[in-house]
Amino acid sequence: MSDFTQAVLTARRRRGARPTRPASPMQRREARWGYAFIAPWIIGFVLFWAVPIGASLVFSTLDFQLTDPGATSFVGTSNWERALSDPNTWTALAATFRLTVLFLPLSLVVALGLALLLNSRHLRAAGFFRLLFYMPSMVPLVAGILIWQQVLNPQTGWVNRIIGLTGVNATGAEGIRWFDNPVLVLFAFSFIGLWGIGNAMMINLAGLQGIPTELYEAAAIDGAGWWRRLRSITLPLLSPVMFYNLVIGSVLIMQYFVVPWVLFGATGRPDGASRFLLVHFYQQAFVFGDMGYGAALAWFIFLVVAALTGVLFGTARYWVHYGTERS
Repeated sequence: MSDFTQAVLTARRRRGARPTRPASPMQRREARWGYAFIAPWIIGFVLFWAVPIGASLVFSTLDFQLTDPGATSFVGTSNWERALSDPNTWTALAATFRLTVLFLPLSLVVALGLALLLNSRHLRAAGFFRLLFYMPSMVPLVAGILIWQQVLNPQTGWVNRIIGLTGVNATGAEGIRWFDNPVLVLFAFSFIGLWGIGNAMMINLAGLQGIPTELYEAAAIDGAGWWRRLRSITLPLLSPVMFYNLVIGSVLIMQYFVVPWVLFGATGRPDGASRFLLVHFYQQAFVFGDMGYGAALAWFIFLVVAALTGVLFGTARYWVHYGTERS
């Protein structure tokens, strides 16, 4: 054993053997004030988060009907078995993943592209354009959905009229009916989602402005072009921000509900393409009143989100690079 290793072990033993000092009156007073300040948050978390979560787990073991709460009975794992054997559950999961595969990569690329454009030093009135792209995310979601319902109207919508300028018959009885086609409706949802992409864009923009300009200057001196600087500097240093947007986007899209509910209610139109996981949960719990089965579906959604998040964190070590990492 080297002298350095022996000295480290000796210091650790001494530190471990050092008796702990009792807290001083000032430290105890500061601790009490600290607990007093965080008490409202703890009380709110327990009442509005922990207790409902625990209650939903209990409800998932009960046959609890909203129309007849007095006939509630314990059914064990029957609701879980029903959720796993219900074809509508897997249809809803498939519909959710189809939207995820279409919209999530598109939103990440568009948000990053807009951030790169708005971060350019050659762009005039950059502040105005940042405000312009961010403003739609401040519009109330239901109002924005109703606006897009008219924008994608098959007879009078702007999108179909613009497509009609290319010679395609996009309006009238034979026009493009975005909300009546099971495939096109996913693109309609993506259009609505891209309209409110301002938050992800601003997060990317903040990450871009945190990258040291000296790295770009050194790369330019070495003859690196724009694409080389993007691939070797921007994307690696921005990967933590991109990973954050990916995780948040994945969790939010697994809870996709408001847009299909405003447009179609809980009907799943067209042909079940809008029956996502949360729509299926809402239909069972609040339309049919089967709260026990709905609670089991809620936990099923939670487990799906947890599994997806775990996969993302498991793969992050292969492509997410932090500036404090050491090789």
